Amino acid sequence: MLALMNNIVRRELLIAYRRQADIFNPLWFFIIVITLFPLSIGPEPNLLARIAAGIVWVAALLSALLSLERLFRDDYQDGALEQMMLLPIPLPLVVMSKVIAHWLLTGLPLIIISPLLAVLLSLDFNTWLAVLLTLLVGTPTLSFIGAIGVALTVGLQKGGVLLSLLILPLYIPILIFATSAIDAASLGMAYNGQLAVLGAMFMGALTLTPFAISAALRVSVN
Repeated sequence: MLALMNNIVRRELLIAYRRQADIFNPLWFFIIVITLFPLSIGPEPNLLARIAAGIVWVAALLSALLSLERLFRDDYQDGALEQMMLLPIPLPLVVMSKVIAHWLLTGLPLIIISPLLAVLLSLDFNTWLAVLLTLLVGTPTLSFIGAIGVALTVGLQKGGVLLSLLILPLYIPILIFATSAIDAASLGMAYNGQLAVLGAMFMGALTLTPFAISAALRVSVN
């Protein structure tokens, strides 16, 4: 089973390598949003540090939403999704492999460029560390929860608006606790509680959402 999961992840990474726009579009969107705020409101360090939490996480949330639609749709259109559903491993493991590949392509690059955020938004080390930790814990949760909406709308011709309506309300708790952790770090306060809640959300999503995604795919495909 692990070998098949590894093959699915490698397949997704190879397809993304051949279609590099799918990787870079969400990343460029994230960088552009982060860059525009210092240009529009001025380079005042205190002001930038105060609004950094909202800027980073709204941009991360929207860039994740931008990349979600292709998670299952291409495979659905060319028939590969039905073949994956017939593999000799449980469908939740297939789904988990695809979501992990999606996070490697969309969430991990945001974490890698996080030092750039510290420069653009005038963050101190403690605040940047909070940004890094919240992205590390929160972005996989965005991918798992978003995959439920993609699975529900995969059979629709124009499901982008419906996908946003389904997923954005579920993203709000992640946004609240992540920004709260960054705000606490910027004020020199402890943010262990917010990180613990984000970690609980991640573990819950990792455990439960593959079954929900699998059920949604069976409904959409059949």
